[in-house]
Amino acid sequence: MNDTITDVSGIEVGHAQDLQAGTGCTVILCRNGATPGISVHGGAPATRESDSLRPENVVTEAHAVVLTGGSAYGLDSAGGVMRYLEEQGIGYDIGPTRVPIVPTAALNDLAFGDHRVRPDAAMGYQACLNASGSNTEQGNVGAGTGAAIGRLEGNARGMVKGGLGTASFSIGKLIVGAIVAVNCNGDVMDPETGETLAGTLNPERTSVAGAMRLLTTRNEQYKEGFPSNTTLGVVATNAVLDKSLATRVAMMAQDGYARSIIPIHTLGDGDVTFCLATGELRADPIRVGAIAAWVMARAVVKAVRAAESLHGVPACRDL
Repeated sequence: MNDTITDVSGIEVGHAQDLQAGTGCTVILCRNGATPGISVHGGAPATRESDSLRPENVVTEAHAVVLTGGSAYGLDSAGGVMRYLEEQGIGYDIGPTRVPIVPTAALNDLAFGDHRVRPDAAMGYQACLNASGSNTEQGNVGAGTGAAIGRLEGNARGMVKGGLGTASFSIGKLIVGAIVAVNCNGDVMDPETGETLAGTLNPERTSVAGAMRLLTTRNEQYKEGFPSNTTLGVVATNAVLDKSLATRVAMMAQDGYARSIIPIHTLGDGDVTFCLATGELRADPIRVGAIAAWVMARAVVKAVRAAESLHGVPACRDL
């Protein structure tokens, strides 16, 4: 066990990024297909193929999930993942070819680095080439490359570097893993220690000012700017789940955000969580969902602790 989502057999992770431009994408491959679910709680989601995951629709498996920067522009990266999977003969057989199902969600990192460079099909294809079942990279990689935390005072002051994190847990033969790109509006807190790790900084940029203190002590109305945040995650498990239960597990996993990010699901956040169930063993879905929320919270914390300063935005370790 590597304490990563790739501990779930059949799950591979690959990243591609442009550090100079400050953006990237992450692909979670499941070549044999997995039962998907989705939960969208943020007020400004940017997604592709999300409706196909609804339990009442006919799609029964997904072949990859893409988490990407670049806001809605970054959704183009899914095209490269589809091309890669089609070349591998992976997808729904429709006669002349196979059509891979590649749900995708994007976070807004356009205010970080060079907004003119966004993840595209070529970057998505490269992420697939980089994918493996033993990937343990975290921090400034993939979709976490341009992630930043805390914009209550705007982009000019007070952001801390976000990033990508992953974690897993096993009990018996059951394995639940999570991967997350943390680009949230609220503060990130370690729920196990109570320590605030990242968020809007004080005017001196030396410590976190405290999002709830700012929101509850200032009389002026807080007016959030154009949506510029989002936390994107995937939980994977080797449990047998149908689409309804996979959706429920994705919903429960969102509680991992709530445990570690305060406030969460604001108008400017496009928070999305996917679930992928590979179906190797029977397990109590309540247990799976509860573990998923806990593992997701750990992945959020790991993302922030692994991040490094970039483009003048300090990391948690620098404060």
